[in-house]
Amino acid sequence: MANFVLHVPVNLRCFTVSASSSSNGAPPGGSGSGGGGGPVIVELPLDKIRRPLLRTRTNDPNKVQQLMDSISEIGLQVPIDVLEVDGAYYGFSGCHRYEAHQRLGLPTIRCKIRRGTKETLRHHMR
Repeated sequence: MANFVLHVPVNLRCFTVSASSSSNGAPPGGSGSGGGGGPVIVELPLDKIRRPLLRTRTNDPNKVQQLMDSISEIGLQVPIDVLEVDGAYYGFSGCHRYEAHQRLGLPTIRCKIRRGTKETLRHHMR
């Protein structure tokens, strides 16, 4: 069971929080084919995640430092999104969190993995 901190504005009077009872974050009953179908949250080695857009983006060094401080103190709170295609893992988001893990020398990062096709991968590469 994962622990999380929910920060709620003082002026918010009513809200709903729902959670899945499944261990992988998928809604109960699942969807899609092959059983489950929802995202899976796992720790992946950083060196197993391909970052195809790495050279096209630059990270804000202040944001990376803030994340490093936070990750050192309380751990990663939000997993990065990873696309799995034919056994290979591709990361297109979570750039600051990924770099913070690299700079801290952490061997793994928590990821929300969604399976995709080669066509899905081509779409992300555009």
